[in-house]
Amino acid sequence: MKTGAAFFIAFRYLLGRAREGGRYLRGAAAGIALSLVPIMVTLIVADGMIRGITDRYLELGTGHLQVYNFNDQGNPEPALDEIKKMDNLRGVWQEAHGLGILVGSRASRGATIRAVDRSFLEDEGSRKYLTTISGEGVLGSGREVLLGEELARYIGAEPGSVIRIMTISAGDTGRIIPRLSAFTVRGIISSGYRELDSLWCIMSFEEGMKILPENTAVYLTLKIDDPYAGADAAANRLYNALDYHYGIYTWKSLQRSQYNSYESTRQLLLFIMALIVLIASVNVSSATSMLAIERQRDIAILKTTGASAHFTGGVFLWSAFLTGLTGSITGICAGLLIGVNINGFLHGLEIVLSLVTAIFHGEPVRILNSGYYLETIPIILNVPVIIVIGISTVFCSVLASWIPSSRAGKLRPIEILRKH
Repeated sequence: MKTGAAFFIAFRYLLGRAREGGRYLRGAAAGIALSLVPIMVTLIVADGMIRGITDRYLELGTGHLQVYNFNDQGNPEPALDEIKKMDNLRGVWQEAHGLGILVGSRASRGATIRAVDRSFLEDEGSRKYLTTISGEGVLGSGREVLLGEELARYIGAEPGSVIRIMTISAGDTGRIIPRLSAFTVRGIISSGYRELDSLWCIMSFEEGMKILPENTAVYLTLKIDDPYAGADAAANRLYNALDYHYGIYTWKSLQRSQYNSYESTRQLLLFIMALIVLIASVNVSSATSMLAIERQRDIAILKTTGASAHFTGGVFLWSAFLTGLTGSITGICAGLLIGVNINGFLHGLEIVLSLVTAIFHGEPVRILNSGYYLETIPIILNVPVIIVIGISTVFCSVLASWIPSSRAGKLRPIEILRKH
């Protein structure tokens, strides 16, 4: 008998009446579907959180690449001519970092002093992820700063207020001398991620170099068209074009520990969810065994009409395949539907829970606390991983049903007819 006949019989079993064994296959398919929903949601949320945080670091923090001149730490400009020849270059800016203590009307706090070219704030990536909370999100020619929202809230600063920044400098004798400088707050900004908003004090490059220590390293921040796929190639090109005393670093090396931490957490979550899917796939074996018991008369009829053991076992393997396929498609579609609408779903859940807690005079519920997470989760669909999950689920379903299907194919019709 042909394979198409085995597939047709298996399809009839899956859609058949409950008392004829169809309930076992449909129950196993439902179990697979339910187990795939959380893994799809976890995949979308984890990828979205990692991408959202990484994008903010790339566009507002480290840039896509950084170039240092180790011969002259304060002057990386000789590399500009070669850098500007890059085809996929989106922009290049001078920048310097330092530490300082900000003194406001309410409190003082340590912060990262970022001296940047004013045009850095006009870049499309910077504008996309940098939100102006109050005041203006630009820097003028005077002593003006932009403060992260959390930092400004802590020290009690607002647009138009004057803050003092304490940095250090080396005197003629080499002694460390504190330096106190007054700056006007031009605007309060937010990246949408509290860890960044609590650190940054941004000022123009010219003003920053006046208050930062004389030995502060100045580097070039580069942005290219595709930092995820093109950063390594761009770094290799610069390595070959520039002298050996230049250091070129991609965002992957600059944020390696943090990015690896995010990726390890993601892999662990997916592994735990994969165990649930594996257990659900193994349940197809039990469903196939029960189906074989329910359909023993069919097995006997097939055998007496000349069906081989291979064909008979193939019927049940096809049943397991269709069960896994049905469960995979249903679960993946349901998981994707929830995942792509996760922001609206969480917002609605926050409203419902807040109404419940309000009855008991509790605080409003925030599932995604903006102090620790992104305010909005970007939706990232990792299509290759989704396909691999679906194929693996179907494969595990068929593999788990191999033994009961083989046993069903080896049943003798005479023994079955005697029992019935």
